[in-house]
Amino acid sequence: MTHTPMSPEQIFREARTANGFTDRPVPLPLLQQVYELARMGPTSMNTQPARYVFLTTPHARERLRPALSAGNLDKTMSAPVTVIVATDTRFFEFMPEVWHREGARESFEGNPALAEATATRNGTLGGAYFMLAARALGLDCGPMSGFDIAKVNAAFFPDGRWQANFLVNLGYGDDRLLFPRNARLAFAQACTLL
Repeated sequence: MTHTPMSPEQIFREARTANGFTDRPVPLPLLQQVYELARMGPTSMNTQPARYVFLTTPHARERLRPALSAGNLDKTMSAPVTVIVATDTRFFEFMPEVWHREGARESFEGNPALAEATATRNGTLGGAYFMLAARALGLDCGPMSGFDIAKVNAAFFPDGRWQANFLVNLGYGDDRLLFPRNARLAFAQACTLL
């Protein structure tokens, strides 16, 4: 089955937060393409701390059930794929592989506050790039923060190295389930020129 890539206009102005999905499956090669595209987004010092856990079966999504808020339960259980966007707290172990100067690993390893701030900020950026890549490749996204992070971490990341950030349901959206589009802040409300 083919997918239809989207233009920038479609990715930003026309695409919507999916509130439900059709039963059309999402093939593994497409998930791989989403990651391959998303990984190219910039992160500070190329740290790339975002990690993605693809829940592709009903059984895998059932592990999320105890952590989900009531409003996110049905749409997550019926989504073709749910992605746990997580952060690798020890991302710096890969620095010799991904950064062009020596000493980066040691800089983060010796400064836990810097490592945590870098992981949080850049892991969230990675999740945003992931959603834009998914949209660009024709998938619809339903990002969620309505879940118990501690329960997800206990169920999926018991060693504590990876930490859940947010969830994204992925697939082909059912337009009948879309909410009306909410307003966006105007330039003058959100931006300052100095």
